[in-house]
Amino acid sequence: MALLKRPNGTRDTLPSETSEWQALEGFLCETAHINGFHEIRIPTFEHTDLFARGVGETTDVVQKEMYTFEIGKHSYTLRPEGTAGVVRAVLENGLLNEALPLKLFYILSCFRHEAVQHGRQREFHQFGVEMAGSSSPAADAEVIGLANQILTEAGVGNASLRINSIGCPTCRKQYSEALRNYFAPHTAELCATCHDRMERNPMRLLDCKEAKCKVIAKDAPSILEYLCDDCKAHFAQLKHNLELLNISYTVDSRIVRGLDYYTKTVFEFIVPDGDGELTVCGGGRYDGLVEELGGNPTPALGFGMGLERLLATLHDQGITLSEPDPCCLYIVPMGEKAADMAMKLTNQLRKEGSAAQTDVMGRSLRAQMKYADRIGARFTMVIGDNELENGEAVLKNMKTGEKITMKLGDDFVDRFCDIEIADRLAAEE
Repeated sequence: MALLKRPNGTRDTLPSETSEWQALEGFLCETAHINGFHEIRIPTFEHTDLFARGVGETTDVVQKEMYTFEIGKHSYTLRPEGTAGVVRAVLENGLLNEALPLKLFYILSCFRHEAVQHGRQREFHQFGVEMAGSSSPAADAEVIGLANQILTEAGVGNASLRINSIGCPTCRKQYSEALRNYFAPHTAELCATCHDRMERNPMRLLDCKEAKCKVIAKDAPSILEYLCDDCKAHFAQLKHNLELLNISYTVDSRIVRGLDYYTKTVFEFIVPDGDGELTVCGGGRYDGLVEELGGNPTPALGFGMGLERLLATLHDQGITLSEPDPCCLYIVPMGEKAADMAMKLTNQLRKEGSAAQTDVMGRSLRAQMKYADRIGARFTMVIGDNELENGEAVLKNMKTGEKITMKLGDDFVDRFCDIEIADRLAAEE
């Protein structure tokens, strides 16, 4: 029978890797809490209409990349991103009736049927934040500041911030017409998807990944030339706020982001990736999304940060967040009575927070010592008939070779914990 393999575009996170994921997730949660954000958890799948309305029917995500299935008369979709589901949860649970601004964060898996490449999987994990209730550019700066803090404190030393304003529905109307006029002479050269975008959402033309469409879009007019006075003032104040926070930025009028719900501020944090670039974080303002999903008009904004991409970036820079915590003590029992004692001591140590282990395979002394070495045990201790009779055993430091005689009495656990702490402190020095 053939061995079954994981689907293309997914990956297994092995035990040797999970400690780093846990460290990263813990760091993200702590940093979000410091900035006043609280965690929300949402379903893995939603009604398909949520993403059609929220993400936008003209986006690549909705048109090409969603995992959609039908059960009975209902159509469901595995979430391709987090914002639409969070806004749905906010409205359904009345969270906008609480103190504003509402500040939420999440860590979740997302699913998009994209071409698999470096930094892009079909199942990927995302850290995101959403802030609802404030239309102030100060809110934009605070959200961007949180992303900048995360990247800086994680050790990403080469991330650059790029910002843009894509205006509001009022000024975008004029800009859309300008784009249609610009692209009209090139209609025959555009890809099939862009033909549809020409009429439905011309700004999506700037986000096409097809090489021929990228060449045509290169000299398209800039949205910044069409901003209304309100959007100009908002963007100017955002730049002022970022300067107050000492956050460097570059204005890039080509950033439109890939989802239809964005308005005004959009931004990306970029890192070099070989001969190209990789977006490790992207987001912006979406002042119309809450209303689009059935709520009252409510300004909002947020960002998403791909965790696979962030970890890959850290690894490229030689940064490892955490190593697996090894076994602190492996107790080697020889005989049934010794096995009973080893089980009791191991259980007591674990209750005190020490990662102790003992044999459950019926291995020989030699095999147990070999296993203890393979799992990186800091200490080992052999217990046999002589040790039980004498009421003491020899504790061996597997790194230094030092041996300490330990009594197996009631204070064994306390004395071992003291030794372990001292050993850890010595190792850190």
